Amino acid sequence: MTIQHPAPPVWFRLPPGFHNVRPDDRSALDGFAEALGSADAQRDLSQLMDGLEELTDHDVVHTAIGLHPEEPFGVATSLFALTIRPASQPNPRLTVARTALAIARSPLWTSSIRRFIDLPSGLPCCLVAGTISAPDVEHGLFQARVATVHPDGHHLLLLDLTSASAQHADAYTDIVEAIAHTVVFSDPDSTEATATGTSRILDVLL
Repeated sequence: MTIQHPAPPVWFRLPPGFHNVRPDDRSALDGFAEALGSADAQRDLSQLMDGLEELTDHDVVHTAIGLHPEEPFGVATSLFALTIRPASQPNPRLTVARTALAIARSPLWTSSIRRFIDLPSGLPCCLVAGTISAPDVEHGLFQARVATVHPDGHHLLLLDLTSASAQHADAYTDIVEAIAHTVVFSDPDSTEATATGTSRILDVLL
């Protein structure tokens, strides 16, 4: 018999330039696109919200859009996603190692780097970053993925940062690693919460 454990609460910090977006924000964004009077903006936002709705079927519990100025003009965009899935087996280090290996071996990756991350929590953590090819996308996308576990031993956490702006690969890798360092499993606003180390999130900006 399989025992299902509900997804536990997780807290983390996003750096400046990231804006939380949920599937139920569709009506507000549709109104924003309509106010712009741009058919292209309406189409792009509609595609974005369709994609976010599909992500909820894959255990994605949080998404955010990154918007950062790009010289000489323009904006570099990225998508952050947090996924929480049941762990496949009880050994947390093995769970993280197998997950990272499966990510790196995906046929979507055209190149990747892999390394372990030392978190303040001491939980096992691995980062995989590189270029992926996606269907119907002419140029490769950059993606950085961090795999770690919840202290309850029942859940795998995946933090993803994806962008078409591959020229910012190093910065995006630093950002997702910094976010991983801020992950905690008790409410940081609670008086009972304990310190988990100094956050590096404000040190990482595009």
